Amino acid sequence: MTADTMLSTAPAAPAGKPKSRRMTTPKVLLIIAGVLIGLSLVHLLTGADDVTSQGAVQAALQAAIPLGLAGLGGLWSERAGVVNIGLEGQLILGTWFGAWGSIEFGPWVGLLLGVLGGAVGGLVHAVATVTFGVDHIISGVAMTILAPGLARYLSYLAWNGTPGAGATQSPTVSRLPRVSVPFVDDLAGLERKHWFLISDVAGVLRGLLVDVSIVTILVVLLIPLSWWLLWRTTFGLRVRSVGEDPHAAESLGINVYRYKYYGVIISGAMAGLGGVFLSTVSSAIYREGQTGGRGYIGLAAMIFGNWRPGGLALGASLFGYTDALQLRRGSESVHALLILVGALLLALAIWEFRRRNRVVAVASAVLGVLSYVLFFSVDTIPTALVQAAPYVTVLVVLALAAQRLRPPAADGKPYRRGG
Repeated sequence: MTADTMLSTAPAAPAGKPKSRRMTTPKVLLIIAGVLIGLSLVHLLTGADDVTSQGAVQAALQAAIPLGLAGLGGLWSERAGVVNIGLEGQLILGTWFGAWGSIEFGPWVGLLLGVLGGAVGGLVHAVATVTFGVDHIISGVAMTILAPGLARYLSYLAWNGTPGAGATQSPTVSRLPRVSVPFVDDLAGLERKHWFLISDVAGVLRGLLVDVSIVTILVVLLIPLSWWLLWRTTFGLRVRSVGEDPHAAESLGINVYRYKYYGVIISGAMAGLGGVFLSTVSSAIYREGQTGGRGYIGLAAMIFGNWRPGGLALGASLFGYTDALQLRRGSESVHALLILVGALLLALAIWEFRRRNRVVAVASAVLGVLSYVLFFSVDTIPTALVQAAPYVTVLVVLALAAQRLRPPAADGKPYRRGG
């Protein structure tokens, strides 16, 4: 019997442990349909056009892509048992090498160099944590501190004295092409009619399918590809086995160090691609501080998704949407969305109360009531609160979902061969 057969036929988890809740395709489609209907109702009741407009959806997609890539990087690393707090630093390496490569050699080479830059950052983290046993958090924080300094030094060498550029930003970057699905942009007239659901669907389709970057399409494909690799291939089975029980995997002849390296290097490459997106798609320039903490929010999206690609994508979409509202009449849009947020929180409170999870039920009910109190108390949301909305969303979602989470069993734990 081979090692892979033994792993795949291993006994199920003990009955006392909570079962993992998988994001199946029907569940994902049901959630998307429910959210779209909810947003349409908000639009109808409040007249806040930007909750489902093409511009808002495009901005949300653009904000969600780097978050999703950072989260996908965290997923690969943590499924291999290594916590990668250094995703922020690997994003920074991706932004710089992606911009430099695009300027020097063209956008496609820049894409490749940005991915390689992030992968090298992942390799450094793997050497520190896997080979030398450095604490994962310490190594990740060191990566996040060192990457900006390296980027500034390289910027000084490459662009000092260049007009409009220097140690903190690059010249204009060559951008990758964008594509549109034929005839979808013709739905603009339908979107302007403001019909319930129909116009909202038209706005969402235009936001998702018109003027889309090639990188965006690549990232969307990486979500199911990662799922297939991790859950449907021998390679993925081995990666996940070293994140669940490395000593058991070692006893079956699996080279634990090698597969941890694979997971962390792929993690860095994903983050590097997210950095390329920021410097060559979201904008046409590299700027210092461009990542803005997206590596950490990506980790939060990964946790929200319970270490699975489908849930991660939903989490990144949620955080990206709230972040994008700042650019689309944020005060009006966030104020309108309080109706939907309050309804969802109260529904969650009823659900959790029926499951006898009273702590989460009470917390959800209180937050739901506060949402409606705020909605009826003010006409617009203060700008400071709008800017804080993505981070508040992260905290609330993670706090309410904490009891359902199931990370890989050996995530972050030290491992020594033969130990």
